Amino acid sequence: MPNSFHYGTDKLTIASVLAIASGKLDASLNKEAIHKIEASQKNVEAIVANKKTVYGVNTGFGILANTHISAEDTITLQHKILESHSVGVGDPIPVEVAKIMMICKVHSLAQGYSGAQLSTIERILWHIKNDVIPVVPEKGSVGASGDLAPLAHLFLPLIGLGECYYKGTRHKAQEILDQFKLSPLQLGPKEGLALINGTQFILSFAVKAVQRLHNCLEAADIIGAMSLEALTGTKAPFDERLHELRPFAGSKLVAQRLRLLLNDSAIMQSHVDCGRVQDPYSLRCMPQVHGATRNAWLHLKELTETELNAVTDNPVIFSADDTISGGNFHGQPLALPLDYACFAASELGNISDRRCYLLLEGKWGLPMLLMKDVGLNSGFMIPQYTTAALVTENKTLCYPASADSIPTSLGQEDHVSMGSISGRKLNKVLDNLEYIMAIELLSACQAIEFRRPLKSSELLEFAHSYVREFVSFAEEDRIFAEDINKVAGIIKDFSFVEKVNGFAASKNVDLNGGFPGFE
Repeated sequence: MPNSFHYGTDKLTIASVLAIASGKLDASLNKEAIHKIEASQKNVEAIVANKKTVYGVNTGFGILANTHISAEDTITLQHKILESHSVGVGDPIPVEVAKIMMICKVHSLAQGYSGAQLSTIERILWHIKNDVIPVVPEKGSVGASGDLAPLAHLFLPLIGLGECYYKGTRHKAQEILDQFKLSPLQLGPKEGLALINGTQFILSFAVKAVQRLHNCLEAADIIGAMSLEALTGTKAPFDERLHELRPFAGSKLVAQRLRLLLNDSAIMQSHVDCGRVQDPYSLRCMPQVHGATRNAWLHLKELTETELNAVTDNPVIFSADDTISGGNFHGQPLALPLDYACFAASELGNISDRRCYLLLEGKWGLPMLLMKDVGLNSGFMIPQYTTAALVTENKTLCYPASADSIPTSLGQEDHVSMGSISGRKLNKVLDNLEYIMAIELLSACQAIEFRRPLKSSELLEFAHSYVREFVSFAEEDRIFAEDINKVAGIIKDFSFVEKVNGFAASKNVDLNGGFPGFE
């Protein structure tokens, strides 16, 4: 990754936007971007001076597009659009997501097709740099005409309205401006519309989903391999020759990862002649199932990075004499892959729950419910209830939001994407998936200890040892919610995958085999 990033001229990636949001990558405007921004602003000024009618510059919005606005009212119009469109409801979105929204909006505006003033973009950059992050309600966008409501809330602080988080506390925006001796901005023609038109709400949830789903995919292979070991499954279905006959990229990668994860396992070697013909599908078909979700993830990643570098404003200003009112704000290009990724992520949880169930059955040398003294103890029976509940909840979240459309703006906006719901919903599925996988990991670590003194592979033994830093072997029942939350914590904060990948790298093992990541 480069040491710095220039908005409007460099290409954003998922990795770079996350690095900017976390403060690990410095981002600024260079001379080329500033020139484009100032030229675009002058184009808008010329449109106003020449009294040329352009949507959103000197007209009303939506169904009011044919209502002319006088030159003296164009400034007032830009402030009113932020106020009138701030209709979001529900809980605030995560602070990181709101910060990513601002990063994405700056990059779009800095490309010089929106007519935004340099001072406005610099104020947004001030918010990003100082971690003064606006409060944005999670609900209210239909994902076309841009993410109007959430973006309006995001930029209310520019004009001294709304609320912001600063140093972990929620404040009125004007209080923060006063603290830093800053004045609210006076928005220029078209600026209010430029700020709220765009897909940055959908896009920011997509960025987080790509990051989180990738982590879940990496964890799923490791955890699935541990479950297979505990259940004395075979690695034969992961043979490279088999997957060359059906060469989906995701399946080939997962098969390769499983081969590497299981390499040189004493547990595996101990039952090569056991006589079992085939393992259940949740073990045998990991390359096909995990791999299909890998393919869905890659599709979402590619389209998200296209959108990261897109201009999703309307109208688009090419010059003072060349403006186009189009539909680049429509969220459908992201809504569909987000919905696809939603049920792809759900399936990772579905197959994980099946492996949890297999671990409890008391077959193949494991004690029933993964505890020796059951009856008095319930063992790991009830944690699987939780995976069953979460899997079913995820299934209910799999209805594609993009399959619906409700006309808005009195029919002017007669087809909308609902992509904002797609993005939020996918991240809810990932919340549940992380807990499902934590319960499988907890169960697999418990089960694998019944194979002692035999050891698994070096990589899987490392993974097991890392989990044991947080949760011990269960001799009897205890409050398993505490164990689940501890193990879920090392999945949610990415440390489980990072530690295993780091250990693999130290052993010169490349688990990803050239398959695209998001670095």
